[in-house]
Amino acid sequence: MELLSLLLMLPQAAAGEEGFINVLVQRFNEGGEFMWPVLISLIIGLAIAFERIITLNLADINTRKFILQVKKALEEGGIQAAEEICAKTRGPVASVFQAGLLRADEGIEAVEKAIVSYGSIEMSFLERGLVWLSLFISLAPMFGFLGTVVGMVQAFDAIEQAGDISPSLVAGGIKVALLTTVFGLITAIILQFFYNYAVSKIDRIVVDMEEASIELIDSLVLMQAGRPLTAAEKAEASKQS
Repeated sequence: MELLSLLLMLPQAAAGEEGFINVLVQRFNEGGEFMWPVLISLIIGLAIAFERIITLNLADINTRKFILQVKKALEEGGIQAAEEICAKTRGPVASVFQAGLLRADEGIEAVEKAIVSYGSIEMSFLERGLVWLSLFISLAPMFGFLGTVVGMVQAFDAIEQAGDISPSLVAGGIKVALLTTVFGLITAIILQFFYNYAVSKIDRIVVDMEEASIELIDSLVLMQAGRPLTAAEKAEASKQS
């Protein structure tokens, strides 16, 4: 009986969804010409947001596991082995590690400078596109407010031409004003959610990158001093690999 009830509810749910889409299209058409800039802002903003989210998720790795692998490679195979681990690993943390290891023969200060310089470059890559997403977050409500002003002007023009303040005369202009504002604000809210998600993801990756860089420098200093990995670090590295 439960299965039969669910099957009977599916056409109703599909009809309800189709009805919602029809209402949405109707409201969009009633909103006037300023609905199109709002829709374009939503489409382009979502495209940028999805591209950033996919890129950031691909750049995110298990940083702790990677650090242990690099430390183990440094002890067993030296700088060259650690560089190979970095080259095989995606993401900004591995790229920063590789940049530092390439300057390891020049001393710790050279490693630190390489990490700082390359870290700034990687951070700019992570933030690429967010300025455009922020632009469309601002533009969408602005287009909505512009449509509001135009709608109110149309309403007052109708009053002026008719010489009367009949509700039927001003309803059309007021509807345009309200609909463009609503759609503009909804677009900005949607894009703002994705923007904040991307910023929080970038902040976490940057923190991981900074903490990992400190551990790399400490490992290089200890390696030059001839100190091997502790037993706990070896056990954890073997467990993670």
